[in-house]
Amino acid sequence: MGATFSADVVFVGSGVAAAVAGARLAAAGVRVLFLEAGPTVDRGAAVDIFQHSLSKAQNSPYPDKPWAPQPDESNFGAYYVQAGPNEFRGQQARVVGGTTWHWAGLAMRYRPNDFRLKSEFGVGVDWPFGYDELEPWYEEAEDELGVSGDDDFDWGAPRKSGYPMPKIPMSYADTVVGAAAAKAGYTIAPFPHARNAVWRDGRPQCCGNAVCVPICPIQAKYDGTASLAKAVRAGAHVEPQAVVHRIVVGADRKVQSVRFLRPDGHEGEAIGKAFVIACHAIETPKLLLLSAGEGVPDGVANSSGQVGRNLLSQVDVGIQGLTAEPVFPYRGPVTTGGMLELRDGPFRGEHCSLGMSPTNQGWSLATGPISLAAGLIRQGLRGDDLRRAIRHNISRQMIIGTAGEMLPDDYNRVGLADERDALGIPRPKIWFRYQDYTMKGLEVARQVQNAIFANLGATEVKQLGPIADSAIMGGTTRMGADPKSSVVDPNLRSHDHANLYVVGSQVYPSITCNTPTLTVAALSARLGSYLLAELGKG
Repeated sequence: MGATFSADVVFVGSGVAAAVAGARLAAAGVRVLFLEAGPTVDRGAAVDIFQHSLSKAQNSPYPDKPWAPQPDESNFGAYYVQAGPNEFRGQQARVVGGTTWHWAGLAMRYRPNDFRLKSEFGVGVDWPFGYDELEPWYEEAEDELGVSGDDDFDWGAPRKSGYPMPKIPMSYADTVVGAAAAKAGYTIAPFPHARNAVWRDGRPQCCGNAVCVPICPIQAKYDGTASLAKAVRAGAHVEPQAVVHRIVVGADRKVQSVRFLRPDGHEGEAIGKAFVIACHAIETPKLLLLSAGEGVPDGVANSSGQVGRNLLSQVDVGIQGLTAEPVFPYRGPVTTGGMLELRDGPFRGEHCSLGMSPTNQGWSLATGPISLAAGLIRQGLRGDDLRRAIRHNISRQMIIGTAGEMLPDDYNRVGLADERDALGIPRPKIWFRYQDYTMKGLEVARQVQNAIFANLGATEVKQLGPIADSAIMGGTTRMGADPKSSVVDPNLRSHDHANLYVVGSQVYPSITCNTPTLTVAALSARLGSYLLAELGKG
């Protein structure tokens, strides 16, 4: 056995799910340790890597490490062992700071009905608590992440206070699409963002670099390293390149330690009073299942048999075309405005909620103008003719995308594959299928998208998807009051092990059509407070 670390609270993972709680604990004098499988990221170096990348994909600034492999948009099967019938595409960044390095930054609360799908609409399951329980933690999460928003739009989630910062301005494209949407009876409104509208908390104002996915060059957009830095200043320790592969459970059913592997295969150990698994929706169940042994034959925290089950995501459809008048994409954050309607209502008893929004990324993120120019050159255009063609096309590129929620489904799950990574750890095996509930909603989305594009006078129209969303996943260690049907209780404590906790979107009973990250941060803040009380420091 190599190095041994000791702390009051040991976090496995260093993204927003761990960092918000860890910063709160460290500030109160708790000894905190973060174990991260991946390396630290130098922002300047990562920006340079991205600039020279041909793919410009979500993980392109964060090259894959053999000891901490991660999915890649060019080949999801290189890490995930896909059991189908549909392809699972959830992206994760196994680096210090986690997946918020490459998220888009949208910071929306879930609505009251999102917590009570079963009781309100007769589908899915309810959360073990309602919106009112989480509302004060949403406020704390918005303060910690730094959320900019328009107080005139609560997006269906009642607020007791305003946003910490004024709104991020909507793009010109939002106004053009908004006018077309209004003719069809719909409203485009400004999204709340976890990016600075003004200088705040040591981070600069957003300057519209337009590469939020996959990296904000100046950290105007929140990522987990912002909260990690606060934790470290308060005395916490972050240990990178420590791939936790086993949770050790004692005869008393409490977790004694976690064991990790270094890139060279040497093993280390961390002991603590409490252990928090915060390594997202795929790695968390993978670790719990890997830790099967004496006394835990089916895996740690898995007496219910629910570990890895009910994998949640969203399914996306979109529409692409050239608008009649310019919309001037490739400016500002990826998405600045979205449709208010279709996100909630009685229809959710029949089909999914729909999150619809125009994008500011043209047809292909940072590669769109380059690809267009290359194609036009191959067609023989040169000089002024080439410049005019590029200006005309690029200024009119528009995509409207829609995300549809999925319901929990026992078939959709994460298991252990026979195939192994460079450290000999089994890769995750994913069973994944779309649902009629979701596909019915996406048929509605197609109709609305087509109507808006008709009002835009769009040409060269192309239908996109359906495709699993690469940014959204959860549900694989869900919370609930009943130990027979859930993995953790409403306080995120394992039903099976008194000092083991799980935090992140993997505890979600349902996923909705909103982005999940702000709710992750709220749950993390709430868990931090709970752990302080458990440790006698609250």
